[in-house]
Amino acid sequence: MTDPLRPFLARQAFVLLDGALASELERRGADLADPLWSARLLIADPDAIRRLHADYYAAGADVAITASYQASFEGFAARGLDRSEAARLMRLSVELACAARDDFWAVPEHRCGRTRPLVAASVGPYGAVLADGSEYRGGYGLTLAQLMDFHRPRLEVLLSAGPDLLACETLPSALEAEAIARVLADDFPDARAWFAFTCRDDAHTAEGGRFVDAVAALAGREQVLAVGVNCSAPAHVAALLAAARDVADKPLLAYPNSGERYDAADKCWHGKADDLVGYAPGWLDAGARLIGGCCRTGPAEIRALATWRRSLGDAGKN
Repeated sequence: MTDPLRPFLARQAFVLLDGALASELERRGADLADPLWSARLLIADPDAIRRLHADYYAAGADVAITASYQASFEGFAARGLDRSEAARLMRLSVELACAARDDFWAVPEHRCGRTRPLVAASVGPYGAVLADGSEYRGGYGLTLAQLMDFHRPRLEVLLSAGPDLLACETLPSALEAEAIARVLADDFPDARAWFAFTCRDDAHTAEGGRFVDAVAALAGREQVLAVGVNCSAPAHVAALLAAARDVADKPLLAYPNSGERYDAADKCWHGKADDLVGYAPGWLDAGARLIGGCCRTGPAEIRALATWRRSLGDAGKN
């Protein structure tokens, strides 16, 4: 079974992921006050997405995560788009990242000391489609079978566009992770993915289950290449990873948000941003082999992580 992450892990301390998509696009002037969030720009301004992917590759990211987090048949249908057009837009999210990657890699000087970057198709949770912050609470009231039925058609479309792997992210519960993992095993045996949970504290997923149990439930699944935490406060990450290391049989990943708190009711962020790079050595010590940023982080943070990684040299490899 081919693992696209292996060449990176063989030569460097960790795989560097990109940073936020939606919040960075907003910072650049995009209007994302829409239930589709960043997926709105797949309709309104796809080139803005491609440019941001390019900026992350230039900052040093080894992986770009596509603008499909909040893209779904249901969400696009609410905008009056039929299934054919919705599928086209979901495929476009992958195509934009691939185009940015291929343009970046076509420049000879960009290849110096680097492995050809990857594209990870974002698979957001069911709660993201509700556009009410449900992914930070979980508890949708859906069965395993219902969650499988929701994710299956979107997975099929995203995989048809040819990403290197899937980023199954901001998952609030072990149940939703199990649903996606079963669909991959049953219907898409050649697909590869990482699974990242959003967590409420040092030990629990957003829905309240034990994080270590969610990680342990994915052990032994060959299609799951890495497992860990995203869109959670940086202060919680080291403890979560340290606990997961005892039950995981695969690399761990961490791409938390800035540490600010999102208020789903008024659609804004509160609090002060943390220093991502200041926390990162603790994540590496706790076992993280994939590190990046989520909401409210940008190319500047990814560039700083790239600089820190270069300072580690071969000594930084686990």
